[in-house]
Amino acid sequence: MKESTSIAFIGSGMMAEAMIVGLLKQKRLPASQIIASGPRPERGRSLAKKHGISWTTDNSRAAEGRQIVVLSVKPQKMTSVLSELHGRIHPDALVLSIAAGVNITTITTGLAHRAVVRAMPNTPGQIGKGITMWTATAEISDEQKHQTAIILGALGEEIFSKDEDDMDKATALSGTGPAYIFLFMEAMIDAGVHLGFSRRVAQQLVLQTMAGSVEYARQSQNHPAELRNQVTSPGGTSAEALYHMEKGGLRTVVSRSVWAAYQRSKALGGRRQAEIGEKS
Repeated sequence: MKESTSIAFIGSGMMAEAMIVGLLKQKRLPASQIIASGPRPERGRSLAKKHGISWTTDNSRAAEGRQIVVLSVKPQKMTSVLSELHGRIHPDALVLSIAAGVNITTITTGLAHRAVVRAMPNTPGQIGKGITMWTATAEISDEQKHQTAIILGALGEEIFSKDEDDMDKATALSGTGPAYIFLFMEAMIDAGVHLGFSRRVAQQLVLQTMAGSVEYARQSQNHPAELRNQVTSPGGTSAEALYHMEKGGLRTVVSRSVWAAYQRSKALGGRRQAEIGEKS
């Protein structure tokens, strides 16, 4: 990315800061070329002190003349932000949205701007260990695609898809996925406490077991079913535990939950598109 490229983050929450930190750490851009906007001056001052970037409470001022504008506000704030920025984005700028459930039509209509990327990161991106799926309109250039990959790469891994419907699927699977993992972790820790461990010890056992299992799966490159079979002896403790999980419908519950999240993401996208349509 050229050092002369300027980027504005409309919304200065944790994901925006994770992107900023990644870009600075990887020396993709100097702090002088980055500005963030948000409603809280104390948050802006904190970002400026920690990272040396500029800040403002005026979204229009932040976006004015920038080559890249990242929409990193909460989804429920998107309608008002798009209205505020309507017609104010530079014609050659790239707009990158990381708001869950806000589709491209909503953004292009709300901004009167065609070069738009829609991305779905997840919370592990805050430590550079996330994964982001993204798609784009036909109007973005090859250079802008490259810029997008660099920005999203600051959060971890990134995957491009030509099909926007994959964004709602990714929202359900990887975007919402950490919540499923945290719930399972919580249940295992509670089970450990029930067995008699202190909560501290139970948490340490569970967290390292999950972290080690994920890394082992990555390095082995075997299908999870093969890995599960490796630790499941006939008549053993793993077999007994897995029998009760299957009997309780664990797979069905997970599948239905992910499907419900997918349907919810599509419904929210349609609702916000309708809101923009009413205002235009």
